Amino acid sequence: MGHFHETLRELGPPTRELRRRIPEAYEGFLQLAQGAVADGDIPGRIKEAMAVAIAVTHGCEECIAHHAKAAVRQGTTKQEMAEALGVALLMAGGPASTMAPTAWRAFQEFREDGEPAAR
Repeated sequence: MGHFHETLRELGPPTRELRRRIPEAYEGFLQLAQGAVADGDIPGRIKEAMAVAIAVTHGCEECIAHHAKAAVRQGTTKQEMAEALGVALLMAGGPASTMAPTAWRAFQEFREDGEPAAR
């Protein structure tokens, strides 16, 4: 199992505990998350690539792992992800120059794992 799979696995237990303790907050967040990345005029696969790019600008490796996996499942292409990471470089400069390759590695890990793609 790769690093990013392990990252998501480690988040499972504390996330489940928090969801039990603050169910209304988590339910609201999950509804927001589902609505934000749903297909619309902008396809969900592009929205997930955007989420990875934003996670890069915030330096959130756990967010990168979650959205890179979702991007693969949505069918985001390598070129779409690469271009989204280019925007992250534009917006965050030096810090993104280290986090963008981290995100690329996460995206590649989930692609190589054979995660199902929507397209």
